Amino acid sequence: MSLLTVGSVAFDALETPFGKTDKIIGGAATYITLAASYFTKQNNLVAVVGGDFPKEMIDLLEEHGVNTNGLEIVQDGKTFFWSGKYHEDMNTRDTLITELNVMEHFDPIIPDSYQGTEFLMLGNTVPATQKLVIERLAKRPKLIMLDTMNLWMNIALDDLKSVLALVDLLTINDEEARLLSGEYSLRKAAKKIMAMGPKTLIIKKGEHGALLFQDDRIFFAPALPLEEVFDPTGAGDTFAGGFIGYLAATDDISFENMKRAIIYGSAMASFCVEKFGTERLVNLSQEEINSRVQEFVNLSSFEIQ
Repeated sequence: MSLLTVGSVAFDALETPFGKTDKIIGGAATYITLAASYFTKQNNLVAVVGGDFPKEMIDLLEEHGVNTNGLEIVQDGKTFFWSGKYHEDMNTRDTLITELNVMEHFDPIIPDSYQGTEFLMLGNTVPATQKLVIERLAKRPKLIMLDTMNLWMNIALDDLKSVLALVDLLTINDEEARLLSGEYSLRKAAKKIMAMGPKTLIIKKGEHGALLFQDDRIFFAPALPLEEVFDPTGAGDTFAGGFIGYLAATDDISFENMKRAIIYGSAMASFCVEKFGTERLVNLSQEEINSRVQEFVNLSSFEIQ
């Protein structure tokens, strides 16, 4: 089944307790499409970059089977740039620089060849832009998944609620779930948020795993304890890409299959944090992915006599 991802392709400059980078490829849509590429072969991208974006980085996406026909290149513009520094705990970070550049006026144009997509992943960006994408699709996808953040809850809540009414699945972290719902209990928060539109909710808890909510059903997926975590920047987007990529590959959006998809998404995210940027995501083998998924199975499998 075909997957369409709309979001940012960007430059990041990172500093963690383990080192620092100059400008490297980043952006939500980059991580999502790279992770999804290991599952689905119809992997379409809509994003915008400036004339400063290197061709070899576009080639990298295409080598992974990502269709870049929807990648707009503004030759006289500059690519979105974000720089951040992580604290010792790797859970908190300071934003040092944010330059929206071409993303400030991002007008997502959907190529005709992308119409009829069965799965839509809306990466974190302005809620009004996310809604515009849905309105520009001639046919509603089988599943619409949306990622957002606390910034939009604080400055564009009405627009966010407007797009939430149109989507099937929302993914946010625990802090954002509490902010959006006004509830501390994540079970209460989930009920309030699902009443806003999305029938399914994923609440990410970083190194503590992820929760899947649908109706009165709950599933918890652990995070894999890793020996080394170098860079958590793209972990959430990689998780989303693995999750929706697996759903698209299996063409099954049942709750039971979403439980499996969460494990595959978590496995992809666990690879992502092992190196800076996308470095760990670009040369994975199917054997590595299968082995990592089995580690998750072993981590939470037990019998009661």
